[in-house]
Amino acid sequence: MDPMEPEDAKTNLALLRRFEPVVRYTRGERFFPINVERYIAECSLWVQRQDQPAEMLVAQGELTVDKLVQPHQDGFGTVYFLKFIEPLDIRDLARYSFDQAVSSIRQALRLEQNNQEYGFHAGVGRLARVGYGSRFVDALFSLTLMLRGRVPGDTAIAAGLIYRSMQAGNERYFYYGRIVRENGWVVLQYWYFYPFNNWRSGFFGANDHEGDWEMVCVYCSESDSNDPFMPPEERLTPQWVAYASHDFSGDDLRRRWDDAEVEKALDARGNPHPVVYAGAGSHASYFSRGEYLAELELPFLMPLVRLVDKLQVWWVQVLRQAGNTAEVSKFNIFRIPFVDYARGDGLSIGSGGNKEWKPEHLDENVPWASGYRGLWGLYAKDPISGENAPAGPVYNRDGSVRRSWYDPLGWAGLDKLPPPDEILNVLGRKRVEILSAQSSLRKEIEEKSAKLVGLGVEAVAMQGLPHLEQAHRGLVEQMGATSEELEGLRRELTLEDARLGALTQYENRLQAGDLGPPRAHIHRAHQPSTESGRALAGVAEFIAATSIGVLMFGIVLLTIFARPYLLIGLAAMIGLLIFIEAGFRRQLNQLINSLTVGLAIVSALVLLFEFFWQIVVVAVLAAGAFIIWENLREIAG
Repeated sequence: MDPMEPEDAKTNLALLRRFEPVVRYTRGERFFPINVERYIAECSLWVQRQDQPAEMLVAQGELTVDKLVQPHQDGFGTVYFLKFIEPLDIRDLARYSFDQAVSSIRQALRLEQNNQEYGFHAGVGRLARVGYGSRFVDALFSLTLMLRGRVPGDTAIAAGLIYRSMQAGNERYFYYGRIVRENGWVVLQYWYFYPFNNWRSGFFGANDHEGDWEMVCVYCSESDSNDPFMPPEERLTPQWVAYASHDFSGDDLRRRWDDAEVEKALDARGNPHPVVYAGAGSHASYFSRGEYLAELELPFLMPLVRLVDKLQVWWVQVLRQAGNTAEVSKFNIFRIPFVDYARGDGLSIGSGGNKEWKPEHLDENVPWASGYRGLWGLYAKDPISGENAPAGPVYNRDGSVRRSWYDPLGWAGLDKLPPPDEILNVLGRKRVEILSAQSSLRKEIEEKSAKLVGLGVEAVAMQGLPHLEQAHRGLVEQMGATSEELEGLRRELTLEDARLGALTQYENRLQAGDLGPPRAHIHRAHQPSTESGRALAGVAEFIAATSIGVLMFGIVLLTIFARPYLLIGLAAMIGLLIFIEAGFRRQLNQLINSLTVGLAIVSALVLLFEFFWQIVVVAVLAAGAFIIWENLREIAG
């Protein structure tokens, strides 16, 4: 063993500890980050080949890391996966249900106030937070669960029992830390592995699946201090943080360290640690506590999603249907709405929290990370992958390497930015490049200008000489081409001047300590629902929960008893539901305004279709009269 290895490991651990995140969970969360090898020991290893039943390769209780990473060769489409849970028998299921009922009663009687596993209340239903169209698509999505691959309903219960027994013997909470140095940045990656994601069964979310990997990055600059007594962790200065969260990527993932949205907790030495609010069941990471409306995009609905997005832009930005300060809605009726509860009122792990972290080292030499490309839980054969387990920290489900692993800077959009202490050097190099380009442009402009002047003098000299007519035409064409080239060069020189001015202004701001707006890079910020947005009456929630079902019953009744009036009755029911909902949301004025504009557009289209040629004739006559009037007024003036 390399004698430096223990010291290097100690240094890396100190670097990771310096800014390790504090993760705050929602009351009711049942699964927390665990040790990977302990999880592997509880699993069996399976293989799913195309058009064949799944085959167990290593039984539960016999699986080790060495057996997990053994190489396998199979055809395309083969999936290797772990299986953490076996179905509960009736006795275990009944016992668990009884314990749940007793604990709920005790919680209601405030006899278990400190039990973080219970006490979750959904609050305002997710369907009450979205429109009628989104609820209809959500109903279709719910029906697909019966047709596509899904994790069995009692799997979450069994996972909870196994996880509880694992923690009962030795309660510890793990993260896997990785350090990457690239482009002057020191990237501290914190990987968290959860044995189960019970977002659907526990918190009314989109999916359940075995195994769940989440990650947080802290991006630091490193001073080049020559002080031999300064610890390595003291040389780091955090500049950015990025939290993995559902479908967000690139610039939207990260926040600047001085952004007010980045909450920090101080340890005993006064060192700051970023605070992460984990979604209940989903374990997605958020910067602020709250309840987030997330949306699931189904691949086969993507054309409709794009169409509706464009219609929303046209409706708001062209027709201004929400006033002069109109904004395009962030939600689309063909996306499935779900609420991610990141309240932070449950267990807190990290500095100042209820529990402390147990860090473990992670890099490409860790066998289970780089040697196993399969799924870290059940392969449910879900075609949209929502219920399939994820792959590990290094790989995607298809076995390719995750971008967050091989390109942690590009994953958060930081591959285009240097550390702050390098920016002035970069500005200096860009200034030299621009000045050099300007010098070359001025020289070329001078040459082209002299050439153009010479061509002009020669062309004037040829005028009036018939025998030089053809040569004169050639000179005129050459002058035109040279003039265009000269105009382009002067335009480019002007642009270079503007670029140089922008660099100078930026440099002055940096020297004055102004780093610019901390959120200028964000394209799509994910904010929690506001209290006012969630303060809906109970009747509104009831209507939201029952509206689709009532509509379906109404269609059946109309079909049976009043089939000739099916379309009229359906339109009346939908109109009534929309009117009632708009009333509870205090959006009647907006609804009436939108209906008025919509009816006006439809009426205009009908008139255009019915009287097309008459409208064309009138338009031509009006245009002719206008032109005559303008010309006569010019003569009179």
